Amino acid sequence: MPEFEWKIVEKIAVLSTSAKGWTKELNLISWNNREPKYDVREWNPDGTKMGKGVTLSAEEAAYLKKALNERDEL
Repeated sequence: MPEFEWKIVEKIAVLSTSAKGWTKELNLISWNNREPKYDVREWNPDGTKMGKGVTLSAEEAAYLKKALNERDEL
C-alpha cells in the first residue's frame, strides 16, 4: 500500500467521543500536499491513527450544509 501524508490545516469541530477516547472530528485536511478538503472521520486520542472517513470538496461541503439547513428536524 502506498504511503500518504496528511496535515490537519484546521480543526473545526469534535462531533463525538467514544468510550475508548476516539473522537469523530470535522477537520480541514491537506492530503499528500494537495489543496485542503473537509474531512469527517474518527481519530485515536493522540491523533496518530484514523478510521475510515468521508472527504468533501468545498463545493460538496457547501451543498451538504445547504441540504442540512433545509431540513426542519435539525
